[in-house]
Amino acid sequence: MNKRTSILSITQYIGLTLLSIGLIIFSIGFFGSDYSILTPIGIGTIVAAVFIFLIGAFFVATEEMLFKTQRGIRSLPEQNK
Repeated sequence: MNKRTSILSITQYIGLTLLSIGLIIFSIGFFGSDYSILTPIGIGTIVAAVFIFLIGAFFVATEEMLFKTQRGIRSLPEQNK
């Protein structure tokens, strides 16, 4: 469980950092300056942060489901009669 928890916390920190950077860039581009190129860069950074967090959460959920399934059950082929 520690490995899955650490993966989720790492994706949280990376996502939160990128989200903060994206909000700052978006705010500077939209409100603070005449550089209109900063606004789409900020929006792209925010979307990237959300995708990174969702992909990390998906990986953790997938790993948890694989860990809980019954593994090693073999199905034998049907014998010809």
